[in-house]
Amino acid sequence: MIAIELMEAASSSAAHLLSTVASSIPLAADEPSGINTEGVVTFFASKIAPILLAVLGVIFIGRASRGEISKVLTSSAIAIVGLAFIAGAATLFFIGDFLINLIFE
Repeated sequence: MIAIELMEAASSSAAHLLSTVASSIPLAADEPSGINTEGVVTFFASKIAPILLAVLGVIFIGRASRGEISKVLTSSAIAIVGLAFIAGAATLFFIGDFLINLIFE
């Protein structure tokens, strides 16, 4: 008889403890969040791109000081064309976003 009462008390205490723990755990959001692409692009544009441009500048200055002006001009032209392609891709991204919003409104 005592064992049955102890089991009932223990099971009710365990149930109360489990319900308290379950209510304290936050539920997951209904809608999963995606990758913050704007944050990634902003980070790349503000932190990574200036460092890469500085490295290119140091390389160009080093070559120019050794008298390799033609290589510096060639590399500079390639870098400028690359930046133009990157700017064109960003422009197409915004134009595509505008067209999608225009079509599916």
